[in-house]
Amino acid sequence: METTISNKKIKVLARHIRMSSHKIRRVVNPIRGRSYEQALMILEFMPYRACDPILQLLSSAAANANNNFGINKTDLFIKIIQVDGGPFLKRFRPRAQGHAYPIHKPTCHITIVMGVK
Repeated sequence: METTISNKKIKVLARHIRMSSHKIRRVVNPIRGRSYEQALMILEFMPYRACDPILQLLSSAAANANNNFGINKTDLFIKIIQVDGGPFLKRFRPRAQGHAYPIHKPTCHITIVMGVK
């Protein structure tokens, strides 16, 4: 995880999350542009497994902002949230008559930029 601040912006990223970027974008779209507290409320009640890494990353960004820069958590909002595809884990599944069938297990990278109101 990486954190930077310039002009009251906090940037946090998580790389190689073992989940499809499509599934994470389904969770990310409703919280884009929301305040930190609203985003937490929305993520708490969503029924998807993809909420966990985003919730963890959001709370980490807020804790970094509070601890390192003295910014109050209630003043934060999500400026940019972006999900990019990562590398595929390539595996093989045995099939009939000695053949092998390729399996691609996707990963993704999540970037969150938070700002101050």
